Amino acid sequence: MSIASEFKEFALKGNVMDLAVGVIIGGAFGKIIDSLVGDVIMPIVGKIFGGLDFSNMFIKLADAPAGTAETYAALKAAGVPMLAYGNFITVALNFMILAFVIFMMVKQMNRLKKEVPAAPVATPEDIVLLRQIRDSLKKN
Repeated sequence: MSIASEFKEFALKGNVMDLAVGVIIGGAFGKIIDSLVGDVIMPIVGKIFGGLDFSNMFIKLADAPAGTAETYAALKAAGVPMLAYGNFITVALNFMILAFVIFMMVKQMNRLKKEVPAAPVATPEDIVLLRQIRDSLKKN
């Protein structure tokens, strides 16, 4: 079997196609969660904690060029090395929310799946014949 035909057989299996669709949908879903955290949840958390903004939580590891604003975006654009722990908090929160949402989706999908009862196994012919012989011998 040639490499091309082996690859074709591998690529067209159902599991590989399902995985590809899952990765594509997961990427799009990740963007939705990023927006949810960045645009909805973090502003609410910031409001509750008195205007706390995680995106501007960082530690400069070097001096900034003169005239550079002391914001995360300006310092990053200027190439100043920083320890951006606020960004890490946001990404960790994104992950936790995404993991919880996926957990709930899988849980719901498992609940919706109906267990199909296994079809009763047909009795082999030789067993049926032996039973018929046994029953006829009992009558005699």
